[in-house]
Amino acid sequence: MIIKNVELETVCGITSKLPDNMLPEVAFAGKSNVGKSSLINALVNRKALARTSGQPGKTQTINFYNVNQEIYIVDLPGYGYAKISKEVSAKWGPMIERYLHTSRQLRMVFLLIDLRHKPSANDVQMYRWILSNGFSPEIIATKVDKLKNRALSSVFARWHIREEKSFLPYL
Repeated sequence: MIIKNVELETVCGITSKLPDNMLPEVAFAGKSNVGKSSLINALVNRKALARTSGQPGKTQTINFYNVNQEIYIVDLPGYGYAKISKEVSAKWGPMIERYLHTSRQLRMVFLLIDLRHKPSANDVQMYRWILSNGFSPEIIATKVDKLKNRALSSVFARWHIREEKSFLPYL
């Protein structure tokens, strides 16, 4: 797809009403600081459309990006560690769950996993929740660029990266 136009159209916080979109939606989920916003920027060929930070917890809302008036890319807040109060981050789970459970246009959920580490309990919980709600999540391994070349082979062996969808033995 050639990206001609992309804009942040809707921002939903903890108490916001979710939009009733007519276009299909694809959502990006994962723990805080796993690279969801960076991936979205790369996909739409924009440097700073989705705000990024080295500090976990930058995305605190559900952000709907309208791409070419054809599809919405949905950036979800991260789960797990974030440099914000536990009270605020505790409300993100129900907000994300409400979106994933009620969106009528959600077609695909991409779950980003940091390849440097074994999937966390939160990663496993999100993966199972996505499955239990009728979706087949697409796993995207991130942070490979943070590994040294000699570490890659052991990481690939640990994750069993040989065949499509076979690299998550822990889930």
